[in-house]
Amino acid sequence: MKASSLVRALDDRVGGARFLDRAMRKAFNNHWSFLLGEIALYAFVVVLVTGVFLTFFFKPSMKEVVYDGAYVPLRGVMMSEAYASSLEISFDVRGGLLMRQMHHWSTLIFLGGIVVHLLRNFFTGSFRKPRELNWLIGVALFGLVMLNGLFGYSLPDDLLSGAGLRILHGVLVSVPLVGTYLAMFLFGGEFPGGDIVPRLYSLHVLLVPGLLLVLVPLHAVVLTWRQTHTQFRERGVRNHQVSGAPFFPAFIAKTAAYLLWVAGVVALLATVFQINPIWLYGPYVPSTVSAGSQPDWYMGFLEGALRLMPPWEFTLFGHTVTMSVLIPALLAPGLLFAGLALYPFAERWLTRDRAVHNLLDRPRDVPRRTGIGVAGVVYYGVLWTAGGNDVIAANFHISLNATTWIFRVAVLIGPVLAYVVTTWICLGLQAHDRRMAEHGVETGRLVRSPEGRYTEVERPLTEEERERLAPPAGPEPKLIDR
Repeated sequence: MKASSLVRALDDRVGGARFLDRAMRKAFNNHWSFLLGEIALYAFVVVLVTGVFLTFFFKPSMKEVVYDGAYVPLRGVMMSEAYASSLEISFDVRGGLLMRQMHHWSTLIFLGGIVVHLLRNFFTGSFRKPRELNWLIGVALFGLVMLNGLFGYSLPDDLLSGAGLRILHGVLVSVPLVGTYLAMFLFGGEFPGGDIVPRLYSLHVLLVPGLLLVLVPLHAVVLTWRQTHTQFRERGVRNHQVSGAPFFPAFIAKTAAYLLWVAGVVALLATVFQINPIWLYGPYVPSTVSAGSQPDWYMGFLEGALRLMPPWEFTLFGHTVTMSVLIPALLAPGLLFAGLALYPFAERWLTRDRAVHNLLDRPRDVPRRTGIGVAGVVYYGVLWTAGGNDVIAANFHISLNATTWIFRVAVLIGPVLAYVVTTWICLGLQAHDRRMAEHGVETGRLVRSPEGRYTEVERPLTEEERERLAPPAGPEPKLIDR
């Protein structure tokens, strides 16, 4: 049977030729910022491939064994099978250390790509109708990947990851009424127990990846394909038009090259830059904590919130409620994720803007939204930096108590200042755009008049430049009174 006959036979029985034809001709905008989400997508591909390799050799067991592998300094030391198999992957399996480090680096890039992609969508307003569902899926992906990163980071059962599990246990226990039950359910008994690594392994390689494999295609392909692609304002483009190259062959060639670039960068990082050298930390011992312990960057803001919180607690009906753990562990991430999830609906309610938006905003055109976004970045950044207050105090010879108080003040005042300054900058840029629209673009050429005065020659805006400077059609979000 000829190939064409086989294709026609399949189309008669399954269908999809019309959809495939439309999909091949779907236009994709060429602006560089639309590639930011693909960094996360292709890093996820590397995470999956390297993770499959690691599952062949990792043993998710806390059974104690005596190490007798290639790493001489730890020979004869009692450790869990999980830690021993992690050492085996690093020193005995051909290419194992490279795969471990690629898995770790790609996870960090995956989360970094999600954050940058999320910020681009927020500042340009691409979360508006009809993309609210896609925005919520993106926020859920951010939370799931962060949680799965914590689970994977804890699997080797080394001293550093064990310190993180100890914090997780303390956070669970601090939850009123159900905290002890949650801790017993996850750890299978008293800390650290013998079940935590096998349970985290099941969550890390089965449950969360299964959810990701459903949500990532839904977010990146299905909903995106069903909707008009967003784009920035430019000459001749309207709300329901898309200017760009077709999916095949232009975009598919570009995105395939981008996949190779992401994989190559991850491989280069894993080859040149060491990350998570578990053999230097040793096996986890509950009575020991290494100095200067720091989590991966995506968990740094939670660490900072725990370090900044004063030692507040009170007794209620004979039970101690530890606010110094409960507030930073629940309020800090709750404020971040609830704010991200609810913002599209809050903006729509405040502006009463229910129109379909396929054209993106420039951040300067919506100063209040941009100010809120920068305030959120500063809030996250201050907490993240505070997660290393001991390292900062030690390296700069500053009192640890003084460092903590500086960050306590900064986390309250910093976002407010960031909002005010960002709003002023955006309004100033708007005024500059209005001046350019009225008088033209500065050329840098000076002309001297017969009277001796110097003036700069300005050229008129082109139609394309004037179109880009045009204000958005919808109302600006009036989120506070000025």
